[in-house]
Amino acid sequence: MAKINLLPWREKYRARKQKEFQQVAVVVVIAAAVAAFLWMKTVDQQVLLQNERNQILQTKINALNIQVKEIQELKKRRQELIDRMRVIQELQGNRPLAVRYFDEIVQATPEGLWLSSVKREGDRLDLLGVAESNNRVSSFMRNLDQSDWYESPNLTGVTATPQFGDQASEFRLTVDVSGRKQGDDKDSAKK
Repeated sequence: MAKINLLPWREKYRARKQKEFQQVAVVVVIAAAVAAFLWMKTVDQQVLLQNERNQILQTKINALNIQVKEIQELKKRRQELIDRMRVIQELQGNRPLAVRYFDEIVQATPEGLWLSSVKREGDRLDLLGVAESNNRVSSFMRNLDQSDWYESPNLTGVTATPQFGDQASEFRLTVDVSGRKQGDDKDSAKK
């Protein structure tokens, strides 16, 4: 038999396989490092793009917040104008009422009675006047009670004043301003 030594061949084969493995391992490590580097760069790029988008969104949000504040300010001004218009309309609507109240007082005042003071506090009139007799005051109170613009006349004081006549007296009277006729008057104006 021939002596064939297979051991050096096996060692060379093993050394070559180990060298190939090491080369493949180095290539894999380098490929993994390159892949990790590329992945990190991609993620960093995506983060930068998202930050730019966030910045654009933030500037638009700030612009919209400014517009919202302007809109709220405009709504506030609008409400103030509406309130002013409502007050003006109420004043204009109530303007003829003062004339109507005075006209009703004149119509309710009988002869022999005159008023020296008319004072209004809220819905109450305080009337101060002089009458030739107490019957004139009673008649005045009845006329006020029958009026559609006044209600609940209340005599608060009567004082004799002989300088205006034997039966003359000074009186103080309070009467409430009524809202009964206001609704009727609006309905009749529409017809």
